[in-house]
Amino acid sequence: MEHSLKLETKADPLEASFDAVLIAEETEQHGQAIAALRGDVDGLKGQVDAINKVAARPVLAGNLDGAKAMPSSSEAKEFVSKYLRRGEQAGVELKSFSGASGPEGGFAVPQEIDALIGATLKDISPIRSIATVVQTGTAGYRKLVTTGGTPSGWVSETAGRPETDTPDFNEIAPPSGELYANPAASQAMLDDAAFDVESWLADEIAREFARAEGAAFVAGSGVNQPRGFLNAAVTDESDDVRAFGALQYVASGSSGSFASEDVLVDLVHTLRPAYRQGASFVMNSSTLAQIRKLKTADGAFLWQPSLASGQPATLLGYPVVEAEDMPDIAADSLAIAFGNFRAGYLIAERRATHILRDPFTNKPFVHFYATKRVGGQLMNSEAIKLMQFSAS
Repeated sequence: MEHSLKLETKADPLEASFDAVLIAEETEQHGQAIAALRGDVDGLKGQVDAINKVAARPVLAGNLDGAKAMPSSSEAKEFVSKYLRRGEQAGVELKSFSGASGPEGGFAVPQEIDALIGATLKDISPIRSIATVVQTGTAGYRKLVTTGGTPSGWVSETAGRPETDTPDFNEIAPPSGELYANPAASQAMLDDAAFDVESWLADEIAREFARAEGAAFVAGSGVNQPRGFLNAAVTDESDDVRAFGALQYVASGSSGSFASEDVLVDLVHTLRPAYRQGASFVMNSSTLAQIRKLKTADGAFLWQPSLASGQPATLLGYPVVEAEDMPDIAADSLAIAFGNFRAGYLIAERRATHILRDPFTNKPFVHFYATKRVGGQLMNSEAIKLMQFSAS
């Protein structure tokens, strides 16, 4: 009789303990990974909720892009929640509006809101966007401009260095004035928590400032306002002989019209090469409409549309800036400017915008009377050229 032997294999206790440890570690690692994923998901949900809250705010017609950055400092929050919305003055730094009559009062706008006003203003004010802008702490800003460059010469390594001529300096003091805006909102709008007060205020102030300063930077008289570049003396003399502060013009060859499209090429090359880098044309929409119809002898348009988003259209390879305060084409008008305005025109402004809240003058509306001192003047007359629509 055969007996079959059955071998019973028993698990090794040591090996089983190792397996248990590995399983526990894997379980713990999986748990940590799941917890980390849950944390990431919660964080993303929080970000989405914050975006949805901002998106849910009504976008006002005056808001340029509907997505302006919210002021985040405690000073800005106090200013918005207390002063702008409810007119409370406690906790807000009071500063005088006018050096002549301090008791009128007014509040300095917090830096975040002031920066928002400045960014919006730069987007919609054509000359400001291409000129040099300096922030000043006083009203008496002055700048020295050299004419003719600094004299220099060549010498050998061991030769003496004779004294050179002293460069000529001209001082410019941009005339300035108080730029003001007076936007209004109903108290019901201000009481609405979803109403973005700071973005609305920045847009309204910037739009009113842009309308006022746009005319002044082009043709301002210089009396209680900036002096526009078209208010400078004009002559057909070249840079070598022209007096400092006078602008050179190129005649169109015909009174009130173009004798030929070639005069635009002459205008471009009247400007020295050093200034052509960064130069642009400035004209109003009516003039641009006529420019867009000009063609070369082979039928190609001189004006070229933008080929990329965010890039301006070009004329003879240079961007075109539309400034509606430029004059229309007419007999002897200076309807087209070409130059490097960053080198040619200076805007000097006080750092802070001041606001006075007025809930009494025009009930039930609340007015926000905003002021800022702004000045401007031609800085380098060699950097800007004009086209005069005349026979000569």
